[in-house]
Amino acid sequence: MCDNSGMYSPTTRLLTILELLQSRGQMSGPELARRLEVTVRSIRRYIVMLQDLGIPIEAERGPQGAYRLQRGFKMPPLMTTDAEAVALTLGLVMLREFNLPVDAAAVAGALAKLERILPERLHQQAGSLQEAIAFNVELPAVRLQRGLLEQLSTAVHRRQRVHLRYRAFEGRVTDRDFDAYGVVFNQGYWYVTGRCHLRRAVRTFRLDRIERLEPRAASFERPEGFDPLKSVLDSLSGWSTPESIEVLLHTTLEVAIEHFPPGTGTLTPTSDGVLLRRPPYELEWIALLLASLDFPAEVIKPRLLRDNLRSLAERARRLAGDKRSPMSRAKRRPSGRLHNPRR
Repeated sequence: MCDNSGMYSPTTRLLTILELLQSRGQMSGPELARRLEVTVRSIRRYIVMLQDLGIPIEAERGPQGAYRLQRGFKMPPLMTTDAEAVALTLGLVMLREFNLPVDAAAVAGALAKLERILPERLHQQAGSLQEAIAFNVELPAVRLQRGLLEQLSTAVHRRQRVHLRYRAFEGRVTDRDFDAYGVVFNQGYWYVTGRCHLRRAVRTFRLDRIERLEPRAASFERPEGFDPLKSVLDSLSGWSTPESIEVLLHTTLEVAIEHFPPGTGTLTPTSDGVLLRRPPYELEWIALLLASLDFPAEVIKPRLLRDNLRSLAERARRLAGDKRSPMSRAKRRPSGRLHNPRR
């Protein structure tokens, strides 16, 4: 196992081991190592540190050996109401399963504290939550710098300007001063939105592309009524590149809004219907969404989205048991329909 002990505070890991032993009675070295994401050798080092602090931890040697707290040793309990304990349990499990940028050892320690203080009935209920609930979450493989989310949240709260080095989508790196108005988690990515002093306008940045962040002495005031979530969604839907998605929806703006919620893209009324524009990602999902519409639509670009729709149609034909190729059917159609530019 890779030792990630450098990622987390040693104090946090010591307290987590103490809480786990307090709540479980005894645990083996390998089990502790798995829970804290470190090596067994690191666990032995932490146990010695706790013993040096006067914590009465007993160790059994051998392949089946385990660590336990000496009988009678108690730590002050954390007091919560019944409803708070259940809410905290579910929230901590979600933090762990969604792989949010929270110290894994802290989550394990907090769960251990809850298990220790809960009465039997609630202890069983909390255990049932952890056993029964499963999450099917497909998150992008991105990692944030340690402490970045906390630094930005502090800057938002204190209205403190920061200086950041940012690597853009195409790889270009820039330095800029930034007033962070809010942090948003959207579809697996973390974003911060606020005023960029380089561009002299509100901008949105992805946290995993921030290479360096430093606090500045200057302060700022956030505009009254500013909505960080709306700002991020508007920024994402308005992002444009040569390969951006453009789809002409042959319907009214009111109907289009019902099918494409905020954040899906921008909707612009035209003489032929409503033009949908959005960044060129999640093409398969957009293809499925377009195929489910109950009104006509035509893909203007990109070509890859049209390919996704053709692939989706072919899979649907195979599922329906239609083994004839699309071309064989097309040859029997009137030639005028084959060359219709609106198809």
